Formats: sequence, structure tokens, C-alpha cells
Amino acid sequence: MRIVIAEDDALLREGLTLLLRNEGIEVAAATDNPDDFLVAVAEHEPDIAVVDVRMPPTFTDEGLRAAVEARRRHPKLAVLVLSAWVEQSYAHELLAGTNGGVGYLLKERVGKVADFLDSLHRVANGGTALDPEVVSQLLVRRKADDALSVLSPREREVLGLMAEGLSNAAIGEKLVLSAGAVHKHIGNVFLKLGLNSEDGSGDRRVQAVLAYLDH
Repeated sequence: MRIVIAEDDALLREGLTLLLRNEGIEVAAATDNPDDFLVAVAEHEPDIAVVDVRMPPTFTDEGLRAAVEARRRHPKLAVLVLSAWVEQSYAHELLAGTNGGVGYLLKERVGKVADFLDSLHRVANGGTALDPEVVSQLLVRRKADDALSVLSPREREVLGLMAEGLSNAAIGEKLVLSAGAVHKHIGNVFLKLGLNSEDGSGDRRVQAVLAYLDH
């Protein structure tokens, strides 16, 4: 796996580089601004990019916009975005128009090395990974009359874990459900949200997560 990092905090940038290299992952470049990041992606053609949302010059959403632009130029590029806090629009903009290969994690999650590496590999393999805190806060913001009101409480739980990027097996383990029960709940989520493709497709999972973020 080849990675390009975009992070303006020198300590975190170097820490990520050392962590990933110690795991046997090739860090092709580690940049501190959006322009150099885009150049590095074009030059090294990485499998995945790890990008800070807020970067120079204004420290608002330059990193996010650079990540979206990098995916536009290189559609096969997976992107894992890091942020210091929860911002719904960031997660949505990354996921919109894609079938996977994107993630949104809070920076504090990097300290939980096993979880971070699991998310990194999941995104690199075409999956999605939303930080549990992001999912939790989005769930709290839901209105009773939103489009997800057709889902049962258990189906919402399952959808929330899907948004985190968990597999069916991981969802079953977390909720203490059988594989058949998880499959049934996910099927109901797809049916109620009007997603009619073949069950288990990554595309439908992403569409379901987008529905979760939208309402």
C-alpha cells in the first residue's frame, strides 16, 4: 500500500509517517499544504491519501477541498480525512457521488492505533469509515419526522454501524445478533430507503449512509 499524507501539524505528520512505515506501509510523500499534496498524488499515484481537513492558508476546509479535487482527478484514489471535530458537511461531501474508498475520522482516533489502522485498510480496500463520534452526534441531531423515521430503532442502530464502516459480522458481534438477523435488518434498511440493488453491494451501503447523513 502506498500513501500520501497531507497534514500541516509537523508533529502529527511525522508521527503518522513513522507509525505507517513501522507497519510496513510505504509513505510516498508527507506534505503540509494542499498544493503540494495534489502534486504528490499526481506524482506518486498512491492507493490512499490521509488528509487533514483544515490546512493553510486559511485553515478552514482547504484539506477537504483538496481531497475532493484529488478524487476528481484520480477516481480510484481512496481518501481518509482527519478532523479535530465533527462536521457533518465534510463527511457528506466526501461520500457524495462515490461508491466507497472514503473515511472521516477525528484526530483523536489516530492514538488508538489498531482502530486507526483498521479504518485505513478498510478505506484503502474500497470501504467507508466514519468516526463513531460522528455517527453518534448525527444520530442525536435527527428529527422525529425525518426520512429515516420509517426505520425501527434496531434498524437505525444497524444503519449507524454501517455508517461507521462495520461489516455485517462486526455489526452482529457489536449488537449480539446472528448473521441472519443482521442480514434481515440491513435488507429492511435498503428496502425502506428504496435501495433496490443486489443485497450487500458496497454502492447500496454508501447510498444508505448518505441517506443517514442527509436527514
